[in-house]
Amino acid sequence: MNKTLLDQIKSPADMRALSLEELKTLSGELRQETIDAVAQTGGHLGAGLGVVELTVALHHVFNTPTDKIIWDVGHQAYPHKILTRRRDRIRTIRQPGGLSGFCKRDESEYDAFGAGHSSTSISAALGMATARDLKGETNEVIAIIGDGAMSAGMAFEALNNAGHLKKRLIVILNDNDMSIAPAVGAMSAYLSRLISSRSYRSIREMGKAVAKKFPEPVLKVARKAEIYARGMATGGTLFEELGMYYIGPVDGHNLEHLLPILKNVRDEKDFGPVLIHVVTQKGKGYSPAEEAEDKYHGVAKFNAATGEQKKPISDKLSYTEVFANSLLAEAQADDKIVAITAAMPSGTGLDKFAEKFPDRCFDVGIAEQHAVTFAAGLAAEGIKPFVAIYSTFLQRAYDQIVHDVAIQKLPVRFAIDRAGLVGADGPTHAGMFDTAFLSCLPNMVVMAAGDELELYNMVATAAAYDAGPIAFRYPRGEGLGLSLPERGEILPIGKGRIMREGADIAILNFGTRLGNCQAAAEKLAAQGINITLADARFAKPLDEALITQLVKNHHTLITIEEGSSGGFAAQVLHFLSDANLLHCAKVEVLCLPDIFQAHGVPENMYMDAGLGTEEIVGKVVSYAKNTSKKFAI
Repeated sequence: MNKTLLDQIKSPADMRALSLEELKTLSGELRQETIDAVAQTGGHLGAGLGVVELTVALHHVFNTPTDKIIWDVGHQAYPHKILTRRRDRIRTIRQPGGLSGFCKRDESEYDAFGAGHSSTSISAALGMATARDLKGETNEVIAIIGDGAMSAGMAFEALNNAGHLKKRLIVILNDNDMSIAPAVGAMSAYLSRLISSRSYRSIREMGKAVAKKFPEPVLKVARKAEIYARGMATGGTLFEELGMYYIGPVDGHNLEHLLPILKNVRDEKDFGPVLIHVVTQKGKGYSPAEEAEDKYHGVAKFNAATGEQKKPISDKLSYTEVFANSLLAEAQADDKIVAITAAMPSGTGLDKFAEKFPDRCFDVGIAEQHAVTFAAGLAAEGIKPFVAIYSTFLQRAYDQIVHDVAIQKLPVRFAIDRAGLVGADGPTHAGMFDTAFLSCLPNMVVMAAGDELELYNMVATAAAYDAGPIAFRYPRGEGLGLSLPERGEILPIGKGRIMREGADIAILNFGTRLGNCQAAAEKLAAQGINITLADARFAKPLDEALITQLVKNHHTLITIEEGSSGGFAAQVLHFLSDANLLHCAKVEVLCLPDIFQAHGVPENMYMDAGLGTEEIVGKVVSYAKNTSKKFAI
């Protein structure tokens, strides 16, 4: 079998001497390798295909890993991983024990900064550039931001600070949401090469020196004239006003355009912060991705020849679908209900809502902070906003939840998707902390669905609740296959339910480990151990009467939740302490471990965390040995 050019690339250093034509060949082979690899594993495809040429150009021009490349989210970084000594493992990506689906500092020296959330690259890069200067070093720092990440306020905060500090920093805006006509692209490339060149910079500096001979008002006018002239030619006025030196737009798939510009910026050391506007096509070079509405952003395993995805067929609805259907039912009955998403309409199920109620669904972009305060404004005027955000992304809006919602006791409804462990997306996307960080807030109601019927009920409950903010959490994945009504039942706030009666040992569940608890109870009954099983439903307010009954009638109470320490169990223990009930029963806490668990298969991850069915059985059996007497301090 003949070796390809990609076969000869063991690290980016092997690319430095390649010719333009060889780099073009390498790009084609890299694109095909990315397609073939993701076809076998599933994962993120479209964004990576869009940056193949850019990835090749960056590693050819810059001296990585000494020069730092920071990818904004790892969606774009699969080609980068292939070129940086990980090709032999690329077919393990997102698999248990395999490569992370995102950049990860302890995975490779070429991953300068880890990120699963977007819009962090410029801030991190500016910090690295500042550290470089403090240490007296000379390496380059390059941030690649795109795939919608510029819609976040944090990106503009970083640009503003970079312009103020004037540190040498290269920001590449990967714009995959527009196109350039060929003629315009050629002219733009010419202008970009010109304004990034030493000759242009020299003329510019000479012009500045001459201008300084004139009075200050004339100098200001001259400076603005140049900025706006360049802005009208290239579209970079906003970035220039923020203090960035703007170059672009440039065709990100044309190495003849990319390479000279990157080399000019690398070699011209007088640049401060510079922004290169690169235009790419998401899914480039693979027709099924190019033609798909989502450009194959995230895919299951697929047939590389046809693009057909191998998605498992199931008659069970996912929790996301259940939420979407329930919200549609409530919105049909109440025209004050609106929905808000932060750039995840399909991920949160709100694409269905947008189809039915386009004027009542708002996608604010990757701007979770704005989403929450926007919802607060709506709630202040009597509208009923449902903010549907993944648990891990809701963390980004914590100040707004506290300051703009909870303090003002505004009835914002938080639909918290992907609560708990998320499998292949790993620790950056795991929804571990929302119960803890919401339950400590005054005025907040916090619920967790035990199954899909309970989720239906919690959507209805949230829609009817106007006394303050209310949140309900539910996991990624499918429900139990329960039949669902047309509309949910409104639950009494702060009331749990007894699922089965037993003796000696009680389990108090919070969330969708309920199915495992029920299976564990059946296995225990077969061994002659009959436990009481209760579903708390609420972490705040707690069902204090239910908890009191459980600790007074059982020698051991086990709390179970698919969240971090400091969450539901902490609320239970706090209540028992305040009520002087801790002496009544031994309290055991089962929750996620105090670590960031590596990516894997969700149920296996829960087993590792001690929250699988057999693990629950084992815990109960060990406690059942103490049934001879009531636990006492």
